[in-house]
Amino acid sequence: MLSAYPELVEFLPCESPKAWVDWALENQTLLLNDHAHCEKKAASTAMNLMYRYVDRDNLLHKMSRLAREELLHFEQVHKLMRKRNVTYDHLSASRYADGLRKHIRTHEPARLVDIMIIGAFVEARSCERFAALAPHLDDELSKFYISLLKSEARHFEDYLELAKEYSSEPIDGRIAFFRDLEEKLITEPDVEFRMHSGPPGQS
Repeated sequence: MLSAYPELVEFLPCESPKAWVDWALENQTLLLNDHAHCEKKAASTAMNLMYRYVDRDNLLHKMSRLAREELLHFEQVHKLMRKRNVTYDHLSASRYADGLRKHIRTHEPARLVDIMIIGAFVEARSCERFAALAPHLDDELSKFYISLLKSEARHFEDYLELAKEYSSEPIDGRIAFFRDLEEKLITEPDVEFRMHSGPPGQS
C-alpha cells in the first residue's frame, strides 16, 4: 500500500515493529479512541499555526485545508466509535509528540521549520501505521484506514514543502536529527498503547 508513496517510505527511519501491530490489534477500542484524539489534535495544530503565522500565505492555505480534513477524519472516527459502542474518553498523551517537540528551536524561522518537519514525521508515521494495520482489521475499519492514506500522505508532503519554503538554509540536517529521534520513539518500549507508541514494554 505504501509503495505508492516512495518519498514517504524513504523519509521514515523504520517500519512499525510487529509487536506494536499485535498490540494494536489487541487494543482496538483504545486504538480508535486515541486515533480520534490524534485527528482532533492535528486539526488544532493546524489552526494554531494559522493564528501564529498570519503573514505566511502558503501556510494559511495548506493549514486551512489540512484542518478541515483532520476534523472530517475526527468525525469519521467518532462515527465508527458510536457505531461500535466505543466511548470517547480522555487519554494521556503519548511520549511520541512530546519527545519530538521538546527539541524545537526557539528562534524564528528555525522554530517554524522544526514544527513543519515534526508535522511531516507525524503524518508520515500515521500513514505508515494505517497501512500496517489495514490488512489485519475487519473489513469496515480496514477500508477506512486505507481511505486515509492519500490525505495523510498529502499532509506529509505539505508539511515538508513548507519546511523547505520557510527555511533560510538546507533542512537535511534537521530532518536527520528528527529521524533519529523518531526511530527511537517508535522502536523503544512503551508502557501504554497509543497510535504513535513504541512496542509494549514492562509496566
